[in-house]
Amino acid sequence: MAELRQAIEAFLDGFTEIAWLPFAFAVCCHVGRLVARSRAWRNVISGAYPEAEVRWSQVFGGYVAGVGANALLPGRGGDLLRLYIVRHRVEGSSYPTLAATMLADSIFDLFASSLLLGWAIAIGIFPGSNVLPDLPAIDWLWVFKNPHQALVIFGFVLAIALVVFGLTFHQISAFWERVRQGFAILRTPREYLTHVVPWDALDWALRLTAIFFFLKAFGLPATPYYACVYQVAGSLSTALPLTPGGIGTEQALLVYLFSDVAAASKILSFSVGVKLTIMTVNVTLGLAALLLMIGSVRWRHRVAAEDMQTS
Repeated sequence: MAELRQAIEAFLDGFTEIAWLPFAFAVCCHVGRLVARSRAWRNVISGAYPEAEVRWSQVFGGYVAGVGANALLPGRGGDLLRLYIVRHRVEGSSYPTLAATMLADSIFDLFASSLLLGWAIAIGIFPGSNVLPDLPAIDWLWVFKNPHQALVIFGFVLAIALVVFGLTFHQISAFWERVRQGFAILRTPREYLTHVVPWDALDWALRLTAIFFFLKAFGLPATPYYACVYQVAGSLSTALPLTPGGIGTEQALLVYLFSDVAAASKILSFSVGVKLTIMTVNVTLGLAALLLMIGSVRWRHRVAAEDMQTS
């Protein structure tokens, strides 16, 4: 935490040295990728509920509200908010089905992230298992340091899960049917390839472009190589989201991955500055979406109450 505090102070001290035009381009690309990603998720939901009206504006509001909450909560708690909002705006929808649509929409993410991680490992920039436990500011790698205890805990949790499964088999069968419904668009590959993949690909293109402009704004080497390196660190911190916004995890990895181009203090200043910027944008958009949707709900309730009174 001391390193992060120093990085935040360094970022604030060098705030006036930021190149603002690339910085603005980066923020616009980030907002654009949120739009693209929410559009892809809307199409997946529409595939699960072909007879329901799935409005993109409502899905976008729920999506950015969840992203904003994820910026503040560890463990991707904002995803629950996202499900709650969309569940109440898609008629006939259920939580298991909507959760499955989120998984279906993340298939492209898994593919793209795997390519990046494979590339990082192949060229030797990715920290190995002998390095990960010793990286600074990462205090959640207990499983790497205590593999035997971790296996015991995993076995205990697995045994409990099997017992629960046996006792609730019929309920689980109905639950699984709803889950299968969320993957409906995958049963028509043409629909998935034409209505989901292009939006997810645009999301990834915009996120890498945003990283490129952030690097340029903060005076670091702005190349496709370093944009991909930054994304590798971001993917890992997202895969293990045990801190709000992945902050701390990502910074430790970046210090290792960018050690050949800049001092640790500058890398931390850059990474914390980017993280704070993205968190601010996400929270602002999420809060605005929540306020707009809450206002819409209240307006509808007032209209319904007035109709009842006049009748």
